Amino acid sequence: MLQKQIIKLLSITLVLLGIISFVQCKNQEKETYSNEINNATIKKNKYAKGFDITVYDFYKVLTIKSPWPNSKQSYSYILVNESNLEHLSIPQNEFDGIITIPLQRIVVTSTTHIPALELLNVEETLVGFPGLDYISSQKTRKRIDLGVVRELGKNESINTEVLLTLSPDVVIGFGIDGKNKNFEIIKNSNIPIIYNGDWVENSPLAKAEWIKLFGALYNKNKEADSIFNTIEANYLNAKALAKKIENTPTILSGAMHNDIWYLPNGDSIEAQLLKDANTDYLFKDYTGTGSLSLNFETVYTRASHATIWLSPSNYKTLQSLEDSNSHHAMFEAFQNKNVYSFTNTTGKSGGVLYFELGMTRPDLVLKDLIKICHPGLLGDYEPYFFKKLD
Repeated sequence: MLQKQIIKLLSITLVLLGIISFVQCKNQEKETYSNEINNATIKKNKYAKGFDITVYDFYKVLTIKSPWPNSKQSYSYILVNESNLEHLSIPQNEFDGIITIPLQRIVVTSTTHIPALELLNVEETLVGFPGLDYISSQKTRKRIDLGVVRELGKNESINTEVLLTLSPDVVIGFGIDGKNKNFEIIKNSNIPIIYNGDWVENSPLAKAEWIKLFGALYNKNKEADSIFNTIEANYLNAKALAKKIENTPTILSGAMHNDIWYLPNGDSIEAQLLKDANTDYLFKDYTGTGSLSLNFETVYTRASHATIWLSPSNYKTLQSLEDSNSHHAMFEAFQNKNVYSFTNTTGKSGGVLYFELGMTRPDLVLKDLIKICHPGLLGDYEPYFFKKLD
């Protein structure tokens, strides 16, 4: 009898030891998957500096390094296929979000995010947006008209109650300084916020390269790479073509508001585009990436004889430009009716297409500028954004 009890106890002990050993092996296996760095590959961007993606065997890590200007804060997110979740043991406090990919439902907060969704053919995942009237794309407007994209109010005061009922997998936001109470409410509801810092980049192609972020979120890395490579090739080919022209037209930009003339600074994206279009931007020697604020006399002294006037603020006609300030009519470009703007190219609800698509398609912006400034180039190309003011 005693012998049988001893054998029974030994059997139970062996079973328990087996279970413990199995659990330990599984835990070790998970830790190996989550901490394995030997197989890590960082996908290097060609131009964009604000984010990077590190690819591991069972997941990716998306790091936003420049969410807003002069930011000292960065954000990291685990991107993982649902089938690989069981293999991972992720310390919750080490990341700003664990995101299952590909995304099924998304909220974006800037029209500049819309083109990436459409180019990747995932626009059907968009479920909410603040300020639907600003969206110009016909493709997305059809979905808005069907009622499948919800209005979320204004960007600075997103309707979090509606947003939370939509249960998006992620919200793509942008921040000026990281202080957004609405975003904190969303994050506390376990919905990750990804700060898209494309607007912080300092070159047209760097901004466009942020489509690769969306490619990672939808498991469409190859598609995103291919789209960007096409945009880059188009841009560089157009730039090389424009460089062959010897005569460069002089360019004025901006307009007056309350006796101050606002125009692009010499290191701004707009100035870079004008340089790549092989033009002589008359304020290129000013340093800085933002906008310039000059008095009328300074602008007139330098640019009264400018050949072409581009982007005169939001004025839609020559008459409205003159009505706003009679000084505008003193420039030769105005008198010769060589004034061009993107303001009149809008969607059916009034959103300006340039603000939505221009950042993603700098190749189209550059071609527009080349066609305006060097009419003999690009054959029968019709400007996509810019139109001459009547």
